[in-house]
Amino acid sequence: MAELDYSIKVGGEAGQGINTIGDILSKAFANQGLHLFAYQDYYSRVRGGHNFYQLRIASFPLYSFKGHLEALIALDNASLDLHTDQLSADGVIVYDQENIDPEKKVPNSLALPMAELGKEHGGKAVMGNTVAAGAVWQIMGGAPGILENVLSRHFQSKNSEIVEANIKAARAGSDYATENFSGRCACKLSSANNKGSMVLTGNEAIALGALAAGCRFMSSYPMTPASGVMQYIARQARRLPLAFEQAEDEIAAINMSIGAANAGLRSMVGTSGSGFSLMVEGLSFAGVSETPVVILLGQRPGPATGIATRTEQGELLFSIHAGNGEFPRAVFAPVNAADAFWTTVHAFNVAEKYQIPVFILSDQHLADSSFTVEPFDLNAVTIERGDILEEAKNDETTEYKRYQITESGISPRAFPGRSRQCVVIAGNEHLESGYSTEDPVMRSKMVDKRMRKFKKLAGEIKPPVSYGDQKPETLLLTWGSTYGACREAVDIANRTGEKLQVVYLPQLWPFPKSRILELIEQANRVVTVEMNATGQLGRLLRIETGLQPDHAILKYDGRPMNADYVLEELEKGGVFPWQ
Repeated sequence: MAELDYSIKVGGEAGQGINTIGDILSKAFANQGLHLFAYQDYYSRVRGGHNFYQLRIASFPLYSFKGHLEALIALDNASLDLHTDQLSADGVIVYDQENIDPEKKVPNSLALPMAELGKEHGGKAVMGNTVAAGAVWQIMGGAPGILENVLSRHFQSKNSEIVEANIKAARAGSDYATENFSGRCACKLSSANNKGSMVLTGNEAIALGALAAGCRFMSSYPMTPASGVMQYIARQARRLPLAFEQAEDEIAAINMSIGAANAGLRSMVGTSGSGFSLMVEGLSFAGVSETPVVILLGQRPGPATGIATRTEQGELLFSIHAGNGEFPRAVFAPVNAADAFWTTVHAFNVAEKYQIPVFILSDQHLADSSFTVEPFDLNAVTIERGDILEEAKNDETTEYKRYQITESGISPRAFPGRSRQCVVIAGNEHLESGYSTEDPVMRSKMVDKRMRKFKKLAGEIKPPVSYGDQKPETLLLTWGSTYGACREAVDIANRTGEKLQVVYLPQLWPFPKSRILELIEQANRVVTVEMNATGQLGRLLRIETGLQPDHAILKYDGRPMNADYVLEELEKGGVFPWQ
């Protein structure tokens, strides 16, 4: 059986319900057992501006989007103007009859009276979005009943009348497509072996990872693209033993999380680049006070406000070097939703085990993209809280030393209000007791103490992950959400006889120097691939190993890259010739 691989794009203005159509279809395709990758492109406006939701479905696992479409759902004229040329030769267009210029010639298409059918069968014109979903599901040959089951769950928080109205609207769209679509659609859906999977965005996976890891406090000031994590956590705070605080600004947000962590709660703060700029003083306080806090840094184009709803990977070096003075930290970068869940769990464990701030580097493309994910095995989640002073020993201790100098650099923790001892948290250089000092000998000892934690952490680095030819001509070195595009590029190129490998770094700091050198030695060329203008991973590689990449593929227009882009840039760079 030929492999199934289709892409559908829903285009229109903000406020037209683009995401509703995309979300419903995504869940329906997942329930059909298909693998899914979907991403959103949107302006930072409540209404207006051209937005789209592109979803790709296949009978095999997906890691990125592709350039051409099998179907286009056009809710406005701009969608036809911008995306019609992306359709394959037998691609299908379903368009909103009432919002499209009647003079436009639209081949192989269905003119759908969305608002009219929505009002007639669902009771409201806004049900036109569900009408469109029903029409597309019918045209593509979706299994009967699946879409209606998805609608029942999607609107289950509403009353039964709204659920039934949406089901009727979807049936109306399906019936209209059956009666009026005379074109040809090459798409024939079949069930795949991926039933039972979940559909999660990167943000939802990070939030679930935090909850599974035992996060008990999160504070944030709303900032795209990290806001999705904040919203998810805030909703769960109504029924779970955790607290969420929407702070008045980013300075307050990180200080609240540091306070909660010092009180013994697993704590997290979320932000984006310009918001994190305000948090840097708090980060330094976490460093000197040896406070375990997880910092979600959702990247977007900068400087300053930049482009609020687009994607970039511009904060790699910022996260590694931010803060005054020197103190240990860890920086992780998940590549997809499943990885984001487990990375978040790991981040909380590392933060408490080493009593350091830990970064999770996400970006808009990862945060807002949807993936099919196997249900997480929660029995595999381990909680490592590190060295916490036992209650019995705590009571016996006559003088508690929060910053006791130890061979590992890690001091036993006790929590104010939960201990008979006086717990002193210090923001300046301090004695073992926590009280301030300017003694040069003690200053050196405390710096050495903190840096011993970094040395120990460096011995437990999450190693780079490789995929593709194990003796490659060209090694693509990447991180974060760009891995998906690189992985698919490797598959395409290697099918033509090329020898490519992609290596991504789940942990960027401490830098996995020894393993990277081993992998690089096996390749003839090294090409870094990332979403920034200065080649930050390439610069980090040079700083840590002295090696200069042979080539860099850099994209910084705010839009994500896919496999086609990677292969085109490799050809332009002369890394390998196409026959």
